[in-house]
Amino acid sequence: MDLKISQQQFIICGASSGFGEAIARQLLNEGARVVLVARRGDLLRDKFSDFAGSTEIIEGSVTDSDTLDKIVETAKKADFHGIFLNAGGPPTGTPLQTKMDDWDAAWPLVMRWKIDLSLRIAPLLVEKGYGRILFLESQSVKQPIPALALSNSFRAAVVGFAKSLAVEIAPKGVTVNVLAPGSHDTPAIDRVIKNNSNNQGISYEEAKKELADKVPVGRLGQAEELASLAAWLLSPHSSYITGQTISHDGGVISGIFG
Repeated sequence: MDLKISQQQFIICGASSGFGEAIARQLLNEGARVVLVARRGDLLRDKFSDFAGSTEIIEGSVTDSDTLDKIVETAKKADFHGIFLNAGGPPTGTPLQTKMDDWDAAWPLVMRWKIDLSLRIAPLLVEKGYGRILFLESQSVKQPIPALALSNSFRAAVVGFAKSLAVEIAPKGVTVNVLAPGSHDTPAIDRVIKNNSNNQGISYEEAKKELADKVPVGRLGQAEELASLAAWLLSPHSSYITGQTISHDGGVISGIFG
């Protein structure tokens, strides 16, 4: 399928590894131009050296206002069509294992910057009459994970914000959707596997296998699999899909609307 994005440009947050890297590569392979955002610019330049002519790099943390300013300025001056909002998650822990300091630290990491950036990016897309905003959250927004109290709470709140924004700007040709991935073989899953390993007194490899065995399809997902879905959602083909939270979990969500 021709995604019709060869003349488009996207901003990908968290592009140095995992889902962000995979989605950036998918878009580049489809002929799009990509602005890569991550804390380590040297790593981005190394990993995407083959696409140097089609990329621009913004080095910095998305939780820093200076980085967000650079993203917005890039969106203003470039032929900009969509953004993928993605960053690392907070520490593991059940509700009673957390302290208020943990909640205060998780808010800017998981939610605040996404609201800030969305409120500045959305009007630019509305003015153009076209655009795609795609959030990367977690399967926990549909089925909470006991050891991820911070993630469960703030990511669900992001979905509430995304749904509200989607309804408001849908008439302007701008869609807003959320991806809710389950267990994928990416660096982000390490904290969950290590937590399970420590709590159960088993090896990392045993904990990883146990996690994979719980997935109905019998394995962890691959970032490239989610990337193909993300690229479609960022493309013109997805114009009738907005305000949705789409699972990519191998069948883990047990609810009928999973």
